[in-house]
Amino acid sequence: MAALETLAAVDGNLGSIGYGLAAIGPGVGVGIIFGNGTQALARQPEAAGLIRANQILGFAFCEALALIGIVMPFVYN
Repeated sequence: MAALETLAAVDGNLGSIGYGLAAIGPGVGVGIIFGNGTQALARQPEAAGLIRANQILGFAFCEALALIGIVMPFVYN
């Protein structure tokens, strides 16, 4: 019976685990953005300004998702 009581007492902050899982998506997204942006710059160096602007915009959106992931465990806890 003591094991069940201990299991029920483990409530901790599961939001930190949720954020760890949520950080995977923006991390992969940022990698894809800059990987493909580097390939695009290698193929068309004359379009560097447009490609770089789109990279920064995509990076900002991915990081916004990561920041939302940081805040949500505090909101729902």
